[in-house]
Amino acid sequence: MQNLLKNYPVIIEIPIAWGDMDAFQHVNNINYFKYFESARIAYFEKIHFNEQMIKTGIGPILANTHCKFKIPLTYPDHVSVGAKVDVIENDRFLMKYLVVSHKHKNIAALGEGMLVSFNYNENKKAAIPDEIRAQITNLEKNVNQDFQGGLGSFVKKRRSPTHP
Repeated sequence: MQNLLKNYPVIIEIPIAWGDMDAFQHVNNINYFKYFESARIAYFEKIHFNEQMIKTGIGPILANTHCKFKIPLTYPDHVSVGAKVDVIENDRFLMKYLVVSHKHKNIAALGEGMLVSFNYNENKKAAIPDEIRAQITNLEKNVNQDFQGGLGSFVKKRRSPTHP
């Protein structure tokens, strides 16, 4: 199972709650986006994005997100959720997510979200702060030596949405 998440520098574990299931007796799709959000926030905490936002007013805003469901999740179970940055551009980056079921020892969902760097004081897009770009690059290089961190990193993979 850890092998599935080896390219993800941030991994969190989340228990499946009984209340996460819907009338069809599997985890409702909205919960997958909550899993992505939790992993994304853990990633931001690791790179100190919140501190940067408080200091400069520049922080991330989610432009779009989607999920490819692979197997249904049910209670009881735990999932490990990985987050990584796959593409960095001047004012945005693509974050990918992987949800792995402990019960099934398999991928339950793949996801991604495009995050835009946003100046909340001026209400407009902004370049990703150099400090944040460096933090992302350092974090990603710890698990993937090919990560460049500059403009267009891994652009060749971008054409494949929801690819681990």
